[in-house]
Amino acid sequence: MSDHYYTARPEAAHDERRFTATLRGMEFTFTTDAAVFSRDRVDFGTQLLIETMEIAPDAVVLDLGCGYGPLGAVAARLAHRGKVYLVDVNERAAELARRNLAENGIANAEVRVGDGLAPVQGIPFHVVLTNPPIRAGKAVLYRLVDEVHQALVPGGSFWMVIQKKQGAPSMKRRLEEVFGNVIDVARQAGYHIFRTVKEEEDPVRQP
Repeated sequence: MSDHYYTARPEAAHDERRFTATLRGMEFTFTTDAAVFSRDRVDFGTQLLIETMEIAPDAVVLDLGCGYGPLGAVAARLAHRGKVYLVDVNERAAELARRNLAENGIANAEVRVGDGLAPVQGIPFHVVLTNPPIRAGKAVLYRLVDEVHQALVPGGSFWMVIQKKQGAPSMKRRLEEVFGNVIDVARQAGYHIFRTVKEEEDPVRQP
C-alpha cells in the first residue's frame, strides 16, 4: 500500500479516530483517519510550532500542508479578527480539516485543496505556517519556499518546523538564500523552528 500523507486521493480504508488536545491553553477536538499525517495525536513538531508561532489578532494566515488542521485551528483562534486558509494536496486530510474547524466552532477559516500555494493564488499573507511534507522530496520543498516568498506581504513571516535528520541544515541555507534571513527560534528533541521574514524593500529581488 503506497498511500501516505502527500497522496492526493488516498485509497486506504477509512479508520477514523477522535481525540482532544490542549494547545496554547485552548482545548480542541480532532477527528483523524488513515493516510493522514500523525493520526493518533498532534505530533511533537506541530506542537512545538504552535507554542512558538507569533500571530497578530488581525493577521491573514496560511497553514500550508494543513493535514487535519491543528495548526490552522490554533492560528484561527489567535487571529480572531483575521482569516486563516488551510491548504493540503490530500483530499481526505482537507475534508477532515473542514470537519475539525466546524467541530471546534471556528468560522474565520476555510480549507482549500491543491498543491502548494496554487489554491490561494493572489492572496497576500502576513504569516505562513508549515510542518512541511518531507516525503514529497527536496525539490518540492524548495519550490514551496519560493512560492511562500512570493505570497507574503513585505514584513510577513514564514514559520517552519523541521527535524535535523530530515534536512534542517540544508533548509536553513535555502531559507537564507531566498529570504536573506532566518532565525532558529526554537530547538527541542531534534526539531528546529525556523522563522524568516520577507524584507520590507526586498532590494535583491527588485527588477
